[in-house]
Order: sequence, then structure tokens, then C-alpha cells
Amino acid sequence: MSRLPAGGTPRPIVRWGEPVMHRRCREVREFDAALGTLVADMVATMHAAEGVGLAANQVGVDVAVFVFACTDDDGVVQEGVVCNPRLELPEGRERRLEEGEEGCLSLPGAFIEMARPNRASVTGFDESGRPVSYHGSGLLARCLQHESDHLVGTVFADRLGRRARRRLLAQAESTAQYFPAGWPLVAMTDGRTDG
Repeated sequence: MSRLPAGGTPRPIVRWGEPVMHRRCREVREFDAALGTLVADMVATMHAAEGVGLAANQVGVDVAVFVFACTDDDGVVQEGVVCNPRLELPEGRERRLEEGEEGCLSLPGAFIEMARPNRASVTGFDESGRPVSYHGSGLLARCLQHESDHLVGTVFADRLGRRARRRLLAQAESTAQYFPAGWPLVAMTDGRTDG
């Protein structure tokens, strides 16, 4: 298990519908101090928002990196940084879909049941350029797929049918007052807690 970098500064989370959320992110080419700062800030933002994963475009940076801290099927928190992820999903007879509740920090306060493959593997590089590989089932598999999707410009709401998407967006609208512009910074600054 890798250690997530500490000492970052939380950033506002970009919402679904913003252009950066709906286009493929650029490949990471330089594993430098700027990337290290971005990753530390992403970790701080994920923790401030009480999320289990966060992609760079969710803080407005269109570069292919995500961070996660998510429980596996054994209840153990797995965490990591993945740059330029390559997602692998089971195929054929090995493919099993699992229904589960899913939400997104870019659509805060809204959750819906959604089917995804029950296992996933991701390979890539950490913020220093070292190869990494993560495999999981259950919530961890869902997280790896969700964050990998972000980096190709897909928000989970994009995978829903029209009716389910309308329900999800209505739910997000009904909780919008708890997640003002600038969230999670605004919520942290004025003392409110997330719902």
C-alpha cells in the first residue's frame, strides 16, 4: 500500500457540466514538483470533501491523474496515486456486473444505484514516475472505474439513462444549498459541515 502525500491545500471542486469535466485529459509527461503539488492538493481536497477518490479535472486541471483512499472488500483502506491509468475490466465469462450506490464530488449530495463490473485493475505511475498497479472488487473496483472515467471525460451521470440522470440531477439540485460555489473551501471556511 502506498502513502498518499500530505501537506496539500484544498481546492474548489469543479462541477459536472464544466468543459474540463467532459474532455479527455492530457497525459502526464513530467513527474516534477508541479505534479507533486497538484497531487498533494488533490489529496487534501478529497479529504476535505470526505470523498474516496478525486481526478485532476475535478480541481480544474486537465491532466491524467487521480488519487484514491477507498476500502476494499476486506474493509482495508487502499490508497494511491495513478497517473496515465490503464483500466482493465473482466471480459466474457469473467465479467459480472454489480449494482451499487454511486455518487460524485462533482455532483455533491446526489447518489444513485448503478451497475458496474465487480472487479477492476488499474496500472500507471505514481507522482514520482514509479510504476503502480491496483486491483480490487466491490467499492474499490467501482472507485478505480469511476476515477479512470473522469480522465477520459466521462462523469458517472453520463452513463445513466435519461430518466435516471434526471432523478440524479434533481437530487443534486435539492441539496445544492449544502454545497455552495467554492465547496469544500466555503464549507470549511464558514464552519458548515457537508451533508
